[in-house]
Amino acid sequence: MKIAFIAHDRKKEEIVNFVIAYEKVFVGHELYSTGTTGSRIMEQTNLSIHRFMSGPLGGDQQIGALVAQNEMDLIIFLRDPLMAQPHEPDIIALLRLCDVQGIPVATNVATAELLVKALERGDFAWRELVHKYKPELPL
Repeated sequence: MKIAFIAHDRKKEEIVNFVIAYEKVFVGHELYSTGTTGSRIMEQTNLSIHRFMSGPLGGDQQIGALVAQNEMDLIIFLRDPLMAQPHEPDIIALLRLCDVQGIPVATNVATAELLVKALERGDFAWRELVHKYKPELPL
């Protein structure tokens, strides 16, 4: 599975602790993140993560490009609902794309835990069918 981690500044420590707690579940999956979030996770775990740019510099959009092509399977995006974000339109666009493509996205630790437990049980096997029968995109 292709899994992306994104966290706003005041949620970085929370996502790092979450990934530490479920590190064994994430081993063997293709992991992606925005810049600083990925660096912080890799500093505290043995996971290898493909890092995109920082969210405000386009990282959310880079992940969104994979989502638009239905190439992402799960996104854990710990948002800070109490802080205005300068790139709010990018965030809304990413969440909209997840809804369009039917890609599970968690915006808080409670939902993230439910999705990771489902991943651990193998409940994401349906995503393999999505990839297997993915229609060709017109040029």
